[in-house]
Amino acid sequence: MWIDSHCHLDAPEFDSDRDAVVAAARTAGVRMMVIPAVAAAHFEGARQLAHRHGLAYALGLHPLWLDRADDADLDLLRQALADARDDPRLVAVGEIGLDHFVPGLDRARQERFYLAQLRIARDAGLPVILHVRRSADALLKGLRRIEVAGGIAHAFNGSVVQAKAFAERGFRLGFGGTLTFERALQIRALARDLPETVPVLETDAPDIPPHWLYRTAEQRAAGQTSRNAPAELPRIAAELAGLRGWTLEHTAAVTSANALAALPRLGALLS
Repeated sequence: MWIDSHCHLDAPEFDSDRDAVVAAARTAGVRMMVIPAVAAAHFEGARQLAHRHGLAYALGLHPLWLDRADDADLDLLRQALADARDDPRLVAVGEIGLDHFVPGLDRARQERFYLAQLRIARDAGLPVILHVRRSADALLKGLRRIEVAGGIAHAFNGSVVQAKAFAERGFRLGFGGTLTFERALQIRALARDLPETVPVLETDAPDIPPHWLYRTAEQRAAGQTSRNAPAELPRIAAELAGLRGWTLEHTAAVTSANALAALPRLGALLS
């Protein structure tokens, strides 16, 4: 059994063939996908998709979408979580976090929304799904201020020390398409060397395509596409298995157990 712990199935890239994308993932053995919302306008769509396809979802305000958000969206998030309190398919608050990679973003505004959403997650008793891009230390600082029920540091790309700090706070680390690139030395080393209680698998589809889907700028300009999809997860898992010296069966068992530990509500959906 494979669990895609981070898949933006609600993205417009899937509008033309979403049902086929889900069917292909199921055929590939991906039994569960977690759909993290990125904006208040997406909350209901993520919820409906999860219910339509028997999947899971999370609700949050993504740092790269904050230019389209305002303070009232925090109230909308709190209310949406309250309304879905008894919905077993709601498994986390996310995708939230900090992005210190994209230039020109308002870091103070990001931090304010991040801390507010940590408080909302704490009050709701839910884990969080964190966006981490050159922001691991700042995220950890927030987690030290506001205790939450663990979760997943999505697309983790920090240091060993930072990885261990997240793990000590009950977080699992998400690994996906990036680890399939031989030049991604730090991420591959983390995926290989961290304790087996740490990694979870994800695609971030339609983003972060693995190396076999990657297209150069010239290829993209020529009209070639590189849409990632949850059906790619088993092949990404095979890369992790190769790095760790695991069988595919062991890789599935370990990463699924870690996803269930990070997002406990998933267990009831898979029973």
